[in-house]
Amino acid sequence: MSNFLISCGGTGGHLAPGISLAERLIEQGHRCWLIISKKEVDLRLTRKYPELDFVCAPGAAFSFSPLRLIKFFIQQFQLVIFSFKLLRNKRPDTIVAFGGFITVGITVAGIIHGCPIAIHEANRKPGKATRYLRGLAKRLYLPEGVQLAGVPLQSIKHFGYPLRKGIRRTLKETARSNLRIDVTGKLLVVLGGSQGAQALNEWVNANFEKLGAEGISIYCVTGLGKGNNGVFEYRSTSNEVVKAYYSTFCDNMGGLISAADLVLSRAGAGTIAELMQCRAPSILVPYPFATDNHQLANARFLEQLGGSLTIEQSQISSLYSEVIELIYSDWLLDKFRQNLQRLNISNSAELIACDLEKLSSEFARKNNGQGQ
Repeated sequence: MSNFLISCGGTGGHLAPGISLAERLIEQGHRCWLIISKKEVDLRLTRKYPELDFVCAPGAAFSFSPLRLIKFFIQQFQLVIFSFKLLRNKRPDTIVAFGGFITVGITVAGIIHGCPIAIHEANRKPGKATRYLRGLAKRLYLPEGVQLAGVPLQSIKHFGYPLRKGIRRTLKETARSNLRIDVTGKLLVVLGGSQGAQALNEWVNANFEKLGAEGISIYCVTGLGKGNNGVFEYRSTSNEVVKAYYSTFCDNMGGLISAADLVLSRAGAGTIAELMQCRAPSILVPYPFATDNHQLANARFLEQLGGSLTIEQSQISSLYSEVIELIYSDWLLDKFRQNLQRLNISNSAELIACDLEKLSSEFARKNNGQGQ
């Protein structure tokens, strides 16, 4: 049995795959601690997994704002001290980092402690933490086709994005029944990532009556602190009752995506992996201020595979017509689903877990050899 520290806090895109990997490692008989931030999005998601061991760490996101930059460095110093204490207490055999502002402190402490580091990068354009720490990692898990200069090829594995067990495709009618979504016509699901997207929320507010007139109901996940829960009813031009559901958070993302005829979403790597797993046709509106514009790279990748359309936020005025055209094109929606079906990512967590077992075993043998 090995001990693993999994640094995965800050956003749902980091935390969700960390949870998936921990589930698999625990099934294989190992012990895991997941290092998370104190942000509400982390605390909300962890409530669903009381069987897992979560540890809240100090930390703040990087910013060029003078006050926030000072806070970042202070929190990073506190995080390094916190990490040394945690390492002495838990004695991990391997540290797995999923990026984010917690990763740097945990990784630095792990290197000084002599613990092997594995880094998982989900995006088509690797983030700052991955780029800065790549030379310290014994293993880098990258998206298919992505490479990083200065990293030995034997250290890179292309194993994909580990999804939680709950992210599974279900029949549309079953998914709607489980979520108590009472609509009979087309359903557009709008997602802004784990923290919501104000631009998409505003688009829904401006267009839900027009969409309703066309017989399209909406389920919009607004994000914590960016809206209220509620249901609105209105009638289409054919006198059918359509609905607009607003929810600040969704604990059953696999079910919600499966319930949709079409998904309108940001283009985080985690969301794209969920869309692929649930075979959900989508229109992606990448967050334009994402680091290195990595969401646009993610969206273009899925578009090239024939699973989605991409509309940049600067062109959001054309979004309504694209939604209407696509959601009523059953032939094109089926084509998207067929293309997504070919993209099998369901075994990513297992592949990564097995590889980490080997990495930890090699480290243990090396340490035992030195001890003799």
